Amino acid sequence: MKNLDYYLNLKYETKLVGAGGAWAAAIPILPDCVAEGKSPQEAMAKLEEAKKLWLEKRLQSGQPIPEP
Repeated sequence: MKNLDYYLNLKYETKLVGAGGAWAAAIPILPDCVAEGKSPQEAMAKLEEAKKLWLEKRLQSGQPIPEP
């Protein structure tokens, strides 16, 4: 069975949009895996946290996890 480390090491495509002090980052293949920040760096760092939580919930519930 694939574990959390396996999924965390996959290279998921990310999208980053925003300007000024409002940025949003998402992993489109993972539904509702999004994060916001005041800078691109903050949004991306928060997205990494969101991805980990998203994956943990899916693994715990036995739901399928898309791979890139």
